[in-house]
Amino acid sequence: MVGEEGALIAPGGAASAAGRFDNKIAIVLREDLPVWQKINMAAFLASGVATSARDMVGEAYEDASGNRYLPMFRQPVLVFSGSGDAVRAAYERAMARGLALALFTDALFTTGNDRDNRAAVKACPREALALAGFAFRAERKLADKVLKGLSLHR
Repeated sequence: MVGEEGALIAPGGAASAAGRFDNKIAIVLREDLPVWQKINMAAFLASGVATSARDMVGEAYEDASGNRYLPMFRQPVLVFSGSGDAVRAAYERAMARGLALALFTDALFTTGNDRDNRAAVKACPREALALAGFAFRAERKLADKVLKGLSLHR
């Protein structure tokens, strides 16, 4: 959506005059995965970010007929991808900076419920996690440092 003076406005959110938010929501996906896995993982990772702070989502939507719809993020979500090594490097940068992450490992593609998902992650030390992807929200400059070397997903 475009607001006054051409500033970009996200659904339910607000932006500066330059159309930029103070922070970024980023999802990082390993590029070698099948499309269905990337889409499924992005949805799960977005849910982790959405539940991390009360101000993450805006108000509910309503159409002119009075039908109500669920609220969404207040700002855009940027989806990045890279090789396994690039995803690991970005993950390590995020961890070194103390960011809160939503995490998805290869093991989560084989489990069928939340309890087993948590157990699969708990069974691996950090350095042994087979990273499929992760997501976070951080101040713009910090996010850019973490995302260095990754490209917007195509």
